[in-house]
Amino acid sequence: MTNVKIMLILSENWTICPPNQLHTLVDWAVMAEACGIDAVMISEHIAMGPSAGSAGRMSNPRMYALPGNQDPETAWPSSLVLLSAIAARTSRLRLFAGAIIAPLRHPVHLAKELATLDLLSQGRLIVQPTVSWHKDEFDALGVPFHKRGDLLDEHLAAWRVLWTQTPASFQGKYYSFKDVYLEPKPYRSGGPILWFGGQELTPRVMQRLVKYGHGFHPLGPPSAEALSSLAQALRENGRDISEIEMVGGIRATFTHDDKPADFEQALHSIPPQIEKGFTTICIKPNQFIDDANEMRRFCEHAVQRFNTL
Repeated sequence: MTNVKIMLILSENWTICPPNQLHTLVDWAVMAEACGIDAVMISEHIAMGPSAGSAGRMSNPRMYALPGNQDPETAWPSSLVLLSAIAARTSRLRLFAGAIIAPLRHPVHLAKELATLDLLSQGRLIVQPTVSWHKDEFDALGVPFHKRGDLLDEHLAAWRVLWTQTPASFQGKYYSFKDVYLEPKPYRSGGPILWFGGQELTPRVMQRLVKYGHGFHPLGPPSAEALSSLAQALRENGRDISEIEMVGGIRATFTHDDKPADFEQALHSIPPQIEKGFTTICIKPNQFIDDANEMRRFCEHAVQRFNTL
């Protein structure tokens, strides 16, 4: 059977780790590496607004944070700062910046931060650039929400230049620079590994994945038609879907709003994902445990169960 990798989600675990104890998340990452976990994931929001819960807040606080289901006071620490701390204390663990909302920064500034973290971690950084869904966040930072897709596309084009050329010049509709010396360069030639995903495999997401991507991380299981379209688009551009790391996950089924879910039941969703070519599976610990002292046992058990799946 395909060797399935585990990605441990470290954000959104506030039911077992108070948001002001970020050192605990770093300790968990070190523990995860020792237990054989392949990667950790931290997502981001810079600022939340009232519409964060416009779709109705999650009934169980252990659920995934999704568009419109969050308390605006949900804690979202800086993912790049946290991943830097984790990089300094680990040597093998892959570091996934699970939702970098690129349009909220300038591409030169963000390219510098990502290059530095990739160098610090010696190429272990994975970045998922996204446009996000939360208009309040864009309003707070003075960034036009309706232009976020165009802004992200220019980020990606500018990063490629900044990470590979010295001096670097770029002329776009929204961003431009000339003779920029961005040093040091990333550890990986061409820059950090880039994954793409979202709620749907839209034509625009597919274009980014085909042109820049190394991995596909959808929000929820994609249809067979979507996967077929992706494979075809890659072939038409001289690539093969085998080059793309397919990232899935397990969703807990909660029978009570104040209790975690059953881990064994959640594992049933993994074999069908493997059959579709997914080889990395995301797990959020607080969906299955309610005590931080159980984290090591949970990680060890997860690795054991994945190995015997």
